[in-house]
Amino acid sequence: MVKKFQPPQPLRETALPVPVEEMGEDAWIDVIRKMDEVYSELLQYEVALEEKNMELEETHQFMFSVLTSMSDIVIVCDRFGRVEDVNSAMARLVGRQEEDLRGMPFIDLLADEDSRMTAALFPTCLRDGNVHDCEVVLRAADGGEVPVSLNCTPRYGTQGTQVGMVIVGRPVGELRRAYQSLREAHDQLKQAQQQLIQSEKMASLGRLVAGVAHELNNPISFVLGNVHALKRYAGRLKPYLDAVHQGNREQREQLRQELRIDRILSDLDPLIDGTIEGAERTRDIVDGLKRFSALDKEEAEVFNLAEVVEKAVHWVSKAGPTRFQVENKLPRELPVSGNPNQMQQVVINLVQNALDATRGEESPTLEISGGIENGRVEARFHDSGRGIPAENLTRVFDPFFTTKPVGKGTGLGLSISYGIVEHHGGKLSAGNHSEGGAVFTLSLPLAKVG
Repeated sequence: MVKKFQPPQPLRETALPVPVEEMGEDAWIDVIRKMDEVYSELLQYEVALEEKNMELEETHQFMFSVLTSMSDIVIVCDRFGRVEDVNSAMARLVGRQEEDLRGMPFIDLLADEDSRMTAALFPTCLRDGNVHDCEVVLRAADGGEVPVSLNCTPRYGTQGTQVGMVIVGRPVGELRRAYQSLREAHDQLKQAQQQLIQSEKMASLGRLVAGVAHELNNPISFVLGNVHALKRYAGRLKPYLDAVHQGNREQREQLRQELRIDRILSDLDPLIDGTIEGAERTRDIVDGLKRFSALDKEEAEVFNLAEVVEKAVHWVSKAGPTRFQVENKLPRELPVSGNPNQMQQVVINLVQNALDATRGEESPTLEISGGIENGRVEARFHDSGRGIPAENLTRVFDPFFTTKPVGKGTGLGLSISYGIVEHHGGKLSAGNHSEGGAVFTLSLPLAKVG
């Protein structure tokens, strides 16, 4: 701590008690001793003064180096708003010399009327408190404009009165450009992620084509058979109706027996109902495929996870070998909230993964169990495969990681599924079952129904 310098007290004139010519030798010795003491005190004060000056110079150099090194701009103004001093960052920002800026009104450094009106309110605002994050536009020497964000605080003198203000700020142009670049990169990342999800969804759909074709073949064949039957019946009904129109009762009765008109009439309703049912089944399958392949919407809805699992198992099983058996032990109602199409993609990937893991097994099976536990819905997929090697357990959900041969898998299915589940506030984990085989556990928050 710097001590306050105390200047030496001026020597006071003292009246000699006796005339000089009458002073003795002792008196002169006393005077000389006093003069030596005063001279010694003067030397001490001179040394202290030099030390204080050195300390002040070091403090000045320290403050100068701090202000010069600052990347933020600093402007010191008097109480009339005139610039008293600036740092190097401010001079570089506006392209002027520090000497040229001193004495200028601060508002003359601003580029537009809105900024000048804002700065004119600084003294009023400082009476109520500091000014924070006030954005204005500075005018550079070359005519350019530099948007800056300013903070302004009052500056007080030795008597405690306000003598001016200190303005500190930084350019916001770079921050805006950085934020814009970050936002664009984030949007591109979201778009790429959505494209990856869609690509993997279409890949899953491609793996299900065989099963879907078999699924469509049944109702289409049913409709086609009924249409052929209706066509044959129409051929029999035509001569009978001609006889009816001719009014030949005997011929009409004969044709009625020969063409089995009563049997045709009794078969018409079942044939029509069956055709309608087959067409509706075909429509439902196609609608399901369209919903699965369509781009997902952002709106969340409450849906039954058990139905999603049942549909996914049905599709994958149709595309797999007949030996592959799935035992579904889930409860009938498992309400969760989110996007059912995305969750169906997750379940399809898990069932397809179990199907691939059990290829070559004599009795490939998948057991699906779970329920509602502690306010969460859990579904466990336990296959009868060889399990997951220990060295791969931590990499199962890594993008592009796959143990399948080239061309048999993208390595994105489980990674995308993991992201979808996390987006739904859930968790997807993998491990090995104590009885053998791998087990994937899907956990989601229980939805409130009603």
